[in-house]
Amino acid sequence: MSTMVKTVDASAQQALAETITLTPSAIARVHVMLKERGAGIGLRLGVKKSGCSGYKYVLDFVDVALPNDHIFRFDGNCVVYVRGEDFTLLKGTRMDYVKRGLNAVFEYYNPNQESSCGCGESFSVK
Repeated sequence: MSTMVKTVDASAQQALAETITLTPSAIARVHVMLKERGAGIGLRLGVKKSGCSGYKYVLDFVDVALPNDHIFRFDGNCVVYVRGEDFTLLKGTRMDYVKRGLNAVFEYYNPNQESSCGCGESFSVK
């Protein structure tokens, strides 16, 4: 039995570290959210100070892009906006949408995250 090993060169790794990525299930969920809303140009991923660890992730609909937005386009009309001031805390983040039993949530894999609180509601950065 042979095993395939996928290697990623340094420039590709650097490119991933400077972007926001979404899994196919997250893209599909964003499509549904935008369709259900019926208006807007995308979804904003951000952070706000909260909780015992410092920050929490925030998702909002976007009707108008801001001048300092970082804009990430995915399959079809799935567009994610990140404010410039939030991007330093979020760059390299992978967003997933997972279903566990009756619950479904977005999960964030943020390489800048140092720790999170016990309840999982907030996080701190390096």
